[in-house]
Amino acid sequence: MIGFIGAGNMASAIIAGMYKAEFVNSSDIAVFDLDKSKTDSLAKTYGITVKASAKEIAEDCDKIVLAVKPNVIAPVLGDIDGIAKEKRPLFISIAAGKTTEYLLSCVSYEGKFIRVMPNINALVGAAVSGYCGTANVSAEDMSFAESFCECFGTAVKIDEKLFPIFSAIGGCSPAFTYMYIDALARAAVKNGMPKAQALGVAAQSVLGSAKTVLESADHPWALVDRVCSPGGTTIEGVASLQSDGFESAVMNAVEASYNKDKKV
Repeated sequence: MIGFIGAGNMASAIIAGMYKAEFVNSSDIAVFDLDKSKTDSLAKTYGITVKASAKEIAEDCDKIVLAVKPNVIAPVLGDIDGIAKEKRPLFISIAAGKTTEYLLSCVSYEGKFIRVMPNINALVGAAVSGYCGTANVSAEDMSFAESFCECFGTAVKIDEKLFPIFSAIGGCSPAFTYMYIDALARAAVKNGMPKAQALGVAAQSVLGSAKTVLESADHPWALVDRVCSPGGTTIEGVASLQSDGFESAVMNAVEASYNKDKKV
């Protein structure tokens, strides 16, 4: 059984992905959260089991997803340490900034931990998730983690030292992209297009552009050049973005997120 400690937005998105992908039977998913309204809602929607405590999750589940805030990881693991030491579950942590070394320090034995960094696009099954594991995690466990992540998007196995920068460009960047889409739409509204229509056009354009980057052998700047006709409208906009420091602003945002992650 797979147990979730925490039933916030990300846990809910992951459970929805598991349900849609038929990754496991609903009866094999359990959840606990202090906010019973969240767990009751998940149980009603997906037919999963609600547990009364984190200790019940530890008692009944061989795989446990730690979906709580980073600042409560230590007390949660401390609370279930005795049970976990006996049962030896595989832990999957989605807590930002908490290394596998830190997770190991929260238990009194050599626990098995896989660290996963998903993003909010798990809500629509389109997250990109980085993952890595402790030395004692088996190949089978890592394969499980990959399949788990693929329920709600794509999975990328990465060296843990790259997690802070992965978190910045994978975990934080959806917010930057949402801002960009909204800015495009607002500019269209300024020039007469209804907001709902403008958002649809802007979002689809970003979606198509991302797909083109992923499927094309060309460098992104080569694609930029293909859109820019001499003396045309696109090069005028590109020049304006560069003049206003667009690329520097994006790089600075990534750097700020990266530095913050290292301090968590």
